[in-house]
Amino acid sequence: MTAPRILISGASIAGPALARWLGRNGFDVTVVEKSSAVRPGGQAVDFKGRTHLELLTRMGILDDVRAQQTAKTDWRLVDADDRVRAVVPGEFIGGDIEILRGDLAGILHRSTGGDAEYVFGDEIVSMTEQSDGVEVAFASRAAQRFDLVLGADGVHSAVRRLAFGPEEEFVDARGHYYAVASGRVPLGGLETVLPNGRAVAYGFTTPNRLLLLGGQKAPALFVFRAPRADYDRRDLESQRAFLEAAFEGQGWRTAAALEAARTAPDFYLDALTRTRMSAFTRGRAALVGDAGYANTLGGFGTGLALLGAYVLAGELVAARGDHEAAFSAYDRRMRKPTRIARTGNAGSFLAPPSVSRIRMRDWTFRNPLMLRTMMWMTDAFATDDSIPDYRLV
Repeated sequence: MTAPRILISGASIAGPALARWLGRNGFDVTVVEKSSAVRPGGQAVDFKGRTHLELLTRMGILDDVRAQQTAKTDWRLVDADDRVRAVVPGEFIGGDIEILRGDLAGILHRSTGGDAEYVFGDEIVSMTEQSDGVEVAFASRAAQRFDLVLGADGVHSAVRRLAFGPEEEFVDARGHYYAVASGRVPLGGLETVLPNGRAVAYGFTTPNRLLLLGGQKAPALFVFRAPRADYDRRDLESQRAFLEAAFEGQGWRTAAALEAARTAPDFYLDALTRTRMSAFTRGRAALVGDAGYANTLGGFGTGLALLGAYVLAGELVAARGDHEAAFSAYDRRMRKPTRIARTGNAGSFLAPPSVSRIRMRDWTFRNPLMLRTMMWMTDAFATDDSIPDYRLV
């Protein structure tokens, strides 16, 4: 019997995870990625709870991830005079294990090189579904036919757009935006590493704006609210101008941070978005990770991506080629763990809309009971004992 041919769009996190499970369990897998190589750098991502750690163990990469994990980083929320108003502990921000996104992507790519054909510098431009497969046209290479197409290509997923419909039908922008930049900003006499080895980042908040400097999530993280997306997503200069207009006159070390962002080699800006989907499959296409269940900066995206890849692959293997049965089971099983992606707005928490709301946020981290409750909730949301052991190799 000919191995089912699977096309995966996206080679960051969910894509290689899918390639690992499917390629080692009887599928012929191709991964297409529009970037020219695995993208380095990026902000830190994290894993929390026993479900995430068990997935890393089953994939055989837990030791590699631990070897490249970042130091625990506490966020000190300060006023304009550097006085500490609250401390967000690294365990809340970084879970059990935190690692730079680019480092994780590198681990996944290296560990799955024998499980799939990777095609970099190309992308899907059209999909034509027929009764026995999907004809896929690419920007550069010749068209090919696949049995299934799996979108692991992020919140701006091309597979979702082509198979489900326009992005605006499935993605909500919450009015907040964020930017990460690799440029370092001098912090004067502020300590960035404690004697016990923990790292320290500093956050300054005014209504609807947060600037965080020195963290592992990103050397400079900006979160802000704006009335509209007044920038071109394909033009870096337009994005930098949008950021500067939003933070004009904020004070503290903002001017230096914006100056560093102007020339930072690693700069990214986007809206904080949340997907609005009740099913992640349609026809012969399925979505995994942020393509199907995104909640930007919500803290669960990477773990959900690995979980979704495992469940989808497990159901495809269990269904023995019946993709309709596998997709139905995938939609059903992922409904519970993706609830967290359909609720909450990290923007209003990180950059509260008023001075009183900023004070309330800071108070929650000074209150031991509130902090313990939030820590428990994050672990509970990340742990799902209903996910079966698919006995995949």
